[in-house]
Amino acid sequence: MTAMVKAEGVHKSFGAAHILKGIDLEVAPREVFCLIGPSGSGKSTFLRCINHLEKINAGRLSVDGELVGYRQRGDKLYELKDAEVARKRRDIGMVFQRFNLFPHMTALENVMEAPVQVRGEAKAVARARAERLLDRVGLADKAGNYPSQLSGGQQQRVAIARALAMEPKLMLFDEPTSALDPELVGDVLDVMRGLAEDGMTMIVVTHEMGFAREVGDALVFMDDGVVVESGHPRDVLTDPQHERTKSFLSKVL
Repeated sequence: MTAMVKAEGVHKSFGAAHILKGIDLEVAPREVFCLIGPSGSGKSTFLRCINHLEKINAGRLSVDGELVGYRQRGDKLYELKDAEVARKRRDIGMVFQRFNLFPHMTALENVMEAPVQVRGEAKAVARARAERLLDRVGLADKAGNYPSQLSGGQQQRVAIARALAMEPKLMLFDEPTSALDPELVGDVLDVMRGLAEDGMTMIVVTHEMGFAREVGDALVFMDDGVVVESGHPRDVLTDPQHERTKSFLSKVL
């Protein structure tokens, strides 16, 4: 079976700062893959490399068997044109810490926007899907509300619906609950739990250890740009093998 995401010796630097120092990992189709670690460990940068928001400096990164951002001919890699990168990026949904909704559009319009503008979909088709997705995230009654009229948790659920509107084969979540008030976190995690049950392949950068333990199929602890420890979430969280993992978990659990 082809891995949905495969990273081989992935390096990323910003100037003199070496952020990713040879990341090797594989995410299987339908897997919920959790990334944990301290701030600055490279987790979010790695996510951004997967959909080519950041270009890697060395190594190989592929999604569903295709190289991200490059084409191989013989033993040489050629960078893809921006339009081609954007086309491939449509298959990858991304949900950020901050919701990044268009403030001048209703929840429904936010979810409809990309299929209409990027794929040229008929508005009626996009609207029907958007209504279905808002219902799925528990916000059918908020379709006509603007972001300013929604709580942070509701905005984040609209953002998830918006990412799903492009019918991605992979969803990336970058600490999707970290900007939310504690009582709003549960609703967002419930939506993500539902996606996992439906078989969506997900990579989740998270501080929600309970979610990782319950829903995750695999967990990686990153620190200082390297994978320190990986395994089944329950094993890593209850019986970490590496001192650095133990030290981190003692502070967050």
